[in-house]
Amino acid sequence: MAESNVMVLGTWASPFVLRVKIALHLKSVNYENHEENLPESKSDLLLKSNPVYKKVPVLIHGHNPICESLIIVEYIDEVWTTSASSILPSDAYERAQSRFWAAYVEDKFSTALRRVLFGATEEDKRAAMAEVSEGIVLLEEAFVKLSKGKAFFGGEDIGFVDIVFGSLLEWIEVIEKLSEMKLISEAKTPGLVQWADCFSAHEAVKDVSPDVDKLVEYALKIGARVLKATAATN
Repeated sequence: MAESNVMVLGTWASPFVLRVKIALHLKSVNYENHEENLPESKSDLLLKSNPVYKKVPVLIHGHNPICESLIIVEYIDEVWTTSASSILPSDAYERAQSRFWAAYVEDKFSTALRRVLFGATEEDKRAAMAEVSEGIVLLEEAFVKLSKGKAFFGGEDIGFVDIVFGSLLEWIEVIEKLSEMKLISEAKTPGLVQWADCFSAHEAVKDVSPDVDKLVEYALKIGARVLKATAATN
């Protein structure tokens, strides 16, 4: 590992923070982890580093803060070019496809996942679960196309889509545990089953991924807060 002037502002349960940590590990970049006490409070450092959104993750490189997980991952790929392989493909079309699917996961899929867990009504949660199930099938098709028969969306090694989608795997497991429904299965998504095993076992991933049982406890805690807040406004 190299570098000593890198800090990550984040929280252990955030899949968006996990993306940043995986990218740094892929590039063998040493970093200081600054754990925020969310959702209870936000540090002065976080508010100063991300005054617009006031949320994690933030990568501080030297004295420069970089915000938003997808932007941070691309920044890491562009700055640390001499270590490991590129996270984004060198081919322009393949790079565009990677960004497209990363944007899909970011804008549509992860939003639906959150609604499954913390939706305001049971009807909203059911609708969100249908969106997640549909999204899993779409991502299986994308995996077959992008991987070209290799282990990862990025081919031989972890790439941009792997990081963006893979950071959600533990939260998918949380939903599977709470709903007693398999979202990624041999029957419907055999490619993603093998991919998830390879991704979770990767050296850059396995030591930074959160414990699923702890995430279940966290999800139930946050869900109770959302329910209480919703009841108070009705």
